[in-house]
Amino acid sequence: MDLERRHLKNIDWAIVIIMVALGAFSYVGIAGSAAGVEKANQQVLWYVIGFIVLGGTLLFDYRIYSNLSYVLYGLGIILLLGVLKAPAINNTHSWYNLGPILFQPSEPMKLFTILMVARYMAKRAEDPHRYRYFYKLIPIALLVAVPLFLILIQPDLGTALVYTGMLATMLIVGGIRLLHVLYVGGMVGGLFAGMTLLYEYKRELFFKIIKPYQWDRVVFWLNPDLEPMGRGFQLKQSLIAIGSGQLFGKGIDTPTQASFGWVPVGESDFIFTVIAEKLGFVGAGFLMILFFFLIYRMVRIAMEAKDPFGSYVVAGVVGMLTFQVFENIGMNIQLMPITGIPLPFISYGGSSLVTNFLIIGVVLNIGMRKDKLRFD
Repeated sequence: MDLERRHLKNIDWAIVIIMVALGAFSYVGIAGSAAGVEKANQQVLWYVIGFIVLGGTLLFDYRIYSNLSYVLYGLGIILLLGVLKAPAINNTHSWYNLGPILFQPSEPMKLFTILMVARYMAKRAEDPHRYRYFYKLIPIALLVAVPLFLILIQPDLGTALVYTGMLATMLIVGGIRLLHVLYVGGMVGGLFAGMTLLYEYKRELFFKIIKPYQWDRVVFWLNPDLEPMGRGFQLKQSLIAIGSGQLFGKGIDTPTQASFGWVPVGESDFIFTVIAEKLGFVGAGFLMILFFFLIYRMVRIAMEAKDPFGSYVVAGVVGMLTFQVFENIGMNIQLMPITGIPLPFISYGGSSLVTNFLIIGVVLNIGMRKDKLRFD
């Protein structure tokens, strides 16, 4: 162990306080959904486990995670390959059924991928020409592409998209050239143009690439009124519930639309809707402020990290959490399509919550050991 008193003084306690506050919002949201108080109490247990995991990550110098990145990345790939043979749950091969709990390997794989990419980038941080040529980005892209592909074929498009957010922030902090950003933007634009042409002229081929249920999410995101009691029901009810919360909400103990199950998966994907209905604009706004300050504190840690590896790791975490928060809240208010991405630290689920605590623990570890190396 490498934990000293000076390290404890450097812990960003503001982040710890934010975690506690997010836990309170999580309890209110889960208890206010159709899942009820029983699920909310289970979430409290996961929070306790999460804080224990967070504390455990602080005991060792964070550079040990750099040394273990190859092992962790390889273990994560094996778990992703194995889950493809596991029984399907909700039409996806994303979980291992471990009796009382479901384990989703794509969650810890986010951290393992960040560590692996950060190690690769840190090894080349002193090279001024590291990204001079576009082909030098290929190894980094491959490190992300392997887990991304394995997650896509589960299929789990929402989680796969999170990896793009992680990669983008790490490359920006790493000093990617603007020209290369334009290259990538051009390729993405070309992909969308190609898919549009397929939809217009080769629709049967289009639906071999894009599953019909995935396309339905786009169609009914744009216009849920096409089937307000069918495929547009989930989004329609979400918007009604959020609007009914008005400024101060209907109250924690008041039976609401979410309480009676009119908001599907209100304890998970649509928990922001439940919070907005119960606590109104003020409560939902305060929740978003908490996320803003969490991201802000992590950006500060990234800027003050003592080495490039630490900065890249925190940058990846910032990209991951920012994308998840934006997408989840966005799909609740019809700003983004519905993808099934949970709201970090709020949505019910053990794998996601404990993994996020592990990730925050690594970030705090980097922040508390920000002192530059000294030679006496």
